[in-house]
Amino acid sequence: MARVCEICGKKPMAGNNVSHAHNRTPRRFLPNLKRVRAVVEGNVRRVRVCTNCIKSGRIRKAA
Repeated sequence: MARVCEICGKKPMAGNNVSHAHNRTPRRFLPNLKRVRAVVEGNVRRVRVCTNCIKSGRIRKAA
C-alpha cells in the first residue's frame, strides 16, 4: 500500500539526515496520512488522506 494521499497525491520526499559532524545519510520525509471515512461520489468509504487536505476541507467527512 503506497503512502500517497488519495486527494492531492502527496508522496514521500527524499532528503538527508545531517549529523553534527555534517555526515549525510539518506532519509524519507513521509506525509502525515490518516484513514478517514469520507463521502466520495455520494458513497461513504475509507480513504487515506493527508492532514492538510482534512484541515483545508477538500474532503467531506462521513457522519
